Amino acid sequence: MRTARWSRLGADLADLVLPGACAGCGAERVPLRFGACAGCAAALEALTAFATAPVPPPPGMPFCTAVGPYAGPLRGVLLAYKEKGRHRLARPLGSLLAVAVAAAARQGGAAREAPLHLIPVPSTAAAARERHGDHMARLATHAVRRLRGAGWNADVRQPLRALPRPDSASLDVAGRATAAESSLRIKDTRIRNARRRPTMRGTLIVVDDIVTTGATLAAVTGRLREANMQVTGAAVLAATQLRAGRAPIRVRAPTAGPPGPPGPKVRKSVPLTRGDGRPAAG
Repeated sequence: MRTARWSRLGADLADLVLPGACAGCGAERVPLRFGACAGCAAALEALTAFATAPVPPPPGMPFCTAVGPYAGPLRGVLLAYKEKGRHRLARPLGSLLAVAVAAAARQGGAAREAPLHLIPVPSTAAAARERHGDHMARLATHAVRRLRGAGWNADVRQPLRALPRPDSASLDVAGRATAAESSLRIKDTRIRNARRRPTMRGTLIVVDDIVTTGATLAAVTGRLREANMQVTGAAVLAATQLRAGRAPIRVRAPTAGPPGPPGPKVRKSVPLTRGDGRPAAG
């Protein structure tokens, strides 16, 4: 089952040859598999979902899974997709995101036939213009296609909008939390029903590209809760790594869930993300 899943991801990576350097490592004049050299493509195919948490975790931080550290080929491919306009990397990245989503959903006790809603962290209007679209909505759409192919009753929901906010790379931990909370709004069509009944039923998984301090995921979870939408967990592609000298925190080991692709069970080892406000997404 896992072999079949990664062979499909390998097919995604081999689907198109793009000119230029490898998106993962920057190597030039080498054969590319969907924008990545053979070594980087193999490294991406080998990624496995794991539970992750920032140090310290912000209040309201949901259970979170990631498929890799924010380093190496995954970091390179993410940057190429987000900052260099290589949008065709969205398909293999969406396949990887589906692995993390499935792991988070199983951790929350979800069955594949139950509604599974992916809620991408919204981009600001300025970021969407600069990147020629909402990069997380695009990734979530590709992830849903992979999840549906594996039997999950998945879709994308976008109940949030993002107001202008400072670049998180310039902010410390407290500043990131404040900026995230103040920039998120529930769309008007959701507000009218918030006090009468749950505005979204099923398993809700917030999806983002990178987790660093956890401020964004916590802020999104809080905003959705205000509208009576209960988040089951979060899924990201990459987690920034804890620097030496930080005290660890305990994260509850995931329980076994119903089998089925995409994605294996969540690993019990828990790479810890840093909470120091160094440049990266929230």
